[in-house]
Amino acid sequence: MKKLLATVISVALAGSLAACGSGGAASGGPNPERKTIRLAYQAFPSGDLIVKNQGLLEKALPDYKITWTKFDSGASINTAFVAKSVDIAAIGSSPVARGLSAPLDIPYQVAFVLDVAGDNEALVARNGSNVTDVASLRGKKVATPFASTAHYSLLAALDKAGVKESELTIVDLEPQDILAAWTRGDIDAAYSWLPSLDELKKTGKVLITSRELAAGGKPTLDLGVVSTAFAEAHPDAVDAWRKVEAQALTIIANDPDAAAKAVGAELNISAGEAEGQLSQGVFLKPADLSSPEWLGTEGAPGKLADNLLSAAEFLKSQQKIDAVPALADVQKAIYVKGLPSVLG
Repeated sequence: MKKLLATVISVALAGSLAACGSGGAASGGPNPERKTIRLAYQAFPSGDLIVKNQGLLEKALPDYKITWTKFDSGASINTAFVAKSVDIAAIGSSPVARGLSAPLDIPYQVAFVLDVAGDNEALVARNGSNVTDVASLRGKKVATPFASTAHYSLLAALDKAGVKESELTIVDLEPQDILAAWTRGDIDAAYSWLPSLDELKKTGKVLITSRELAAGGKPTLDLGVVSTAFAEAHPDAVDAWRKVEAQALTIIANDPDAAAKAVGAELNISAGEAEGQLSQGVFLKPADLSSPEWLGTEGAPGKLADNLLSAAEFLKSQQKIDAVPALADVQKAIYVKGLPSVLG
């Protein structure tokens, strides 16, 4: 009931944003009098928080009204896209794979890779739970946000260890709710991400990380997606957004102190803590985004499409989606228009 209420609130909030902005995808086209970009962000360390903190998009697009709304998970962001109340979002690869699949079939496109999950997402067992490895989760209660990259990675970890989902209890909790349940002793383990992950580690043991799962063929990523309607109506705005996200990646690589300060301010933690959290993720160089390994270029879609298809196939095997989309359809959902020139 709590989860349902949270989803309803998210949709209501997103709907109210749609009502006050008339230039986004929900309007079906650009409005010359008032152009609006409605961005969904999540509180995990990434260049997206640098863009928000430093007002980089606002500086690049002074004629647009730009609103930022915080979401707790990719599932709630997908709900907002279905409601046509968000234009651009930071969202994990697993919920994107779900969004591109039936029954959701959300009309959005992947236009940026924010980061590749490393040690910034992990499965942690609570001290005193008598859990020493993934196999010993049988009969235990494990929390993770459903339809998230963490949920996907949890299922992949169980599959790798030969543990059936029916052999344990998996509960759907957002990161902050995980912390509360963890403190009460209501759960034995959790698969979550930073910054809440650092709190779990203080009284728990890491069983497996997303970096390890990626090495075993189950990578997860944080992506930047844009609604297809918005991209068609405002291609120049999408270009500007991609440029400032690329600028943020450069800041992370070349000015870690500035990056940590901005991310720390957004997460309400010290710059030192933010620096430590940023070091646990994998951030690409802007030039890498258009390589065959990632987004690719027009006429030559990259392997990211294959990654999303693989995630969809896994989700189908776990009965989390109704059907797997065709590779060609996933490739069409990778937005690479003018990418090399945009990234410089």
